[in-house]
Amino acid sequence: MRNRLPKTSHHIAICEANYLRLSNLLSHFILDKYHFETILGNSKSQDISFLVLDRTKHTLTIEAKQTNKSSSLNIFTLRINIFIDAEMAEVASYQSEKPLPFFYKKSEIQSRDEKEQQNRFLTEWLESIFISGIAAKSEIANIIDE
Repeated sequence: MRNRLPKTSHHIAICEANYLRLSNLLSHFILDKYHFETILGNSKSQDISFLVLDRTKHTLTIEAKQTNKSSSLNIFTLRINIFIDAEMAEVASYQSEKPLPFFYKKSEIQSRDEKEQQNRFLTEWLESIFISGIAAKSEIANIIDE
């Protein structure tokens, strides 16, 4: 029985780290819209946007999108719940697919650790954004024009 319990401490650590990454990236969630662009090594770009869908005193719901004009394989949408008081960010859905709660019997098409995988994907995506570097679209236009 004990082996089947969720690894909550690991999950909480991932959610706390994602909160810190998002907080740094989105200037502590001051605005309702954020739009960035990354330049890839082959001079192609990816658009990254964050839209605050719902804001309360203690929580935010954000929709994060990545689009790539040259490839439809790099397009995805994440919904992220941000808990400001607890300083945690957790993926609510990926491509509009929500993981089933732990008390439901898992279907054949969903893996046992789907929620963990979605939060890990958010971690890796945010890390790739920091590694590749981003800038606001207006800043990139200024850099290119110089």
